[in-house]
Amino acid sequence: MKLNYLYTAIFIIASINAGAQNAKLKKADRDYENYAYIDAIKTYERVAEKGYKDVGMFKKLGNAYYFNAELNKAEKWYRELFAMKQEVEPEYYYRYAQSLKSVSKYEEANKMLDLFNSKSGNDSRAALYERNKNYLEVIEENSGRFATENAGINSKESDYGTSFYGNQLVFASSRVVKGTGRRIQKWNNQAFTSLYAAAVDGDGNLQEPEKFSSDIDSRFNESTPVFTNDGNTMYFTRNNYNDGRKQKDSKRSTLLKLYRATLKDGAFGNVVELPFNSNEYSNAHPALSVDEKTLYFASDRPGTLGQSDIYKVAINADGTFGEPVNLGNAINTEGKETFPFISNDNELYFSSDGHPGLGGLDVFVSKMEDGGFGRVMNVGKPINGPMDDFGFLIDTKTQVGFFSSNREGGLGYDDIYKFRELRKITCEQLLEGVVTDAGTGMILADARVTLFDDKMEMVAQTYSGPKGEYAFNQLDCKKVYYVRAEKIEYNTTEEMVVMGKESGKTVLQIELERSVTPVKVGDDLAEVFKIKIIYFDLDKWNIRPDAAFDLAKIVEVMKENPMMKVDVRSHTDSRQTHRYNETLSDRRAKSTIAWMIGQGIQAERLSGKGYGETQLINKCKDGVECTEEEHQLNRRSEFIILSL
Repeated sequence: MKLNYLYTAIFIIASINAGAQNAKLKKADRDYENYAYIDAIKTYERVAEKGYKDVGMFKKLGNAYYFNAELNKAEKWYRELFAMKQEVEPEYYYRYAQSLKSVSKYEEANKMLDLFNSKSGNDSRAALYERNKNYLEVIEENSGRFATENAGINSKESDYGTSFYGNQLVFASSRVVKGTGRRIQKWNNQAFTSLYAAAVDGDGNLQEPEKFSSDIDSRFNESTPVFTNDGNTMYFTRNNYNDGRKQKDSKRSTLLKLYRATLKDGAFGNVVELPFNSNEYSNAHPALSVDEKTLYFASDRPGTLGQSDIYKVAINADGTFGEPVNLGNAINTEGKETFPFISNDNELYFSSDGHPGLGGLDVFVSKMEDGGFGRVMNVGKPINGPMDDFGFLIDTKTQVGFFSSNREGGLGYDDIYKFRELRKITCEQLLEGVVTDAGTGMILADARVTLFDDKMEMVAQTYSGPKGEYAFNQLDCKKVYYVRAEKIEYNTTEEMVVMGKESGKTVLQIELERSVTPVKVGDDLAEVFKIKIIYFDLDKWNIRPDAAFDLAKIVEVMKENPMMKVDVRSHTDSRQTHRYNETLSDRRAKSTIAWMIGQGIQAERLSGKGYGETQLINKCKDGVECTEEEHQLNRRSEFIILSL
């Protein structure tokens, strides 16, 4: 009864105050559209707590938390949205799935992803999920490769986006230094970020951070720097703020741009905006290639596949830039790809909420090869978790690095974590073997060996060496490949091989059969065609269909060689009586000859008989215990060339 009274009271209050509620909602809508998400959240929640239910409000309330990277709180309001059982845009199924992951409700999240897949049409995130429904198992396999800990330099505000500069770690922070004032930004009610630096040793231990450069610091956000190896040039992210003036897009929003600063007299200055920026879209989070000839960054510029994509742009020798190029759908999705980093091993690390992950932004890696990118892999736990994980940075010499996260247990809104990589994620196999003649075992050099993937697309090609050897490097563990070998005067062969589960070596020996086999009097045609037994049913001697297939090979050879005469010999093992075996084998030999005559071979070219158990080729005589395999060696058919 108390529940009924409560609902009635809420309904009456809501009816009386409908005008006031609508006014509050309009204010919240204005705050939402202006990216003042904290203020919008407060207003929407006060309205919702009074029992007011509205699809649009729940969307915006969920979005306000979702866009503010508080997915665990977004889950509550998206749940309320879906409880209303009204049709919503497919994107909300994806956002709800991501929010469910943030509270470790993966089974429910996968159900939402199934619905998203059915409703979203050609969305690449749906296709990725459909192709990788075992993504949690894969992530688990990739997990446990890092030892992580709090970096020890975090504040109660946001700290994120690290970069190495000599023996310093430079990062962005919204901390407020005592005795100084900082302007507050509406969207998260935190101070605008500045760059800080902390001395770092080879083990990643950090000293107390200090302001990095007052010359770089503006009234708005500075973040995510990257430095050239000589330390003379810095690229970084800043709000659209030039020459003391803040600029806005057509919607009156101040976006992000990339800038370059140069070192002079021990300080960074001469800040210039990069030429491919625009007031109408954001460019952010720069990263440099190993040779420093390419700048990578995140952007929502025209041509972007999703909310933000990763791009690259050439840095010319004279300091000018080429045209930005989207990295394409191998990396980018309809979701958010951001915070690129290029390791000295030419690996692209980036964060994404579009590739299958554990919730929010996850860190992924892709090996850069031949101008493109290899398979995208989730780096696993503990780097990734249910919340946002981003800003991955590693020194490949020491295997020590840093990343940023808003995970639970941190000191502030975003925190910086230190890690040590214990083993590489890339599991690579070496495939090798030797090419030989199937009949003689002779080494075959100069055989062409081609490697195909599981879609039969060519991966690589080589030729066998002087010792018949071949090899393919850097193949993916557990992956299916096909190996095709070809050589003049030999039949082409193709074999499937599955790579091992761990980094190491897989051996595939290749035997090629001659397409033209020289024969002489006394040779056994059964050996040429690898015919071990002409099969008959138990106690029968009529030719079975599978036996006819093998006999047809002999017939065709004799037709191609009209002077050839053949003696057909049938043998049994020692089981059954001597007389029984001799009689049965003789009937089978004669049945074989009759079948070959029926196929057009003249009777005078054929002879033969059954030898029963009189010509055993091993120890398996009467009274001697043998295995089935040993007995089978004696059950054989021979087609001996008598003349040519």
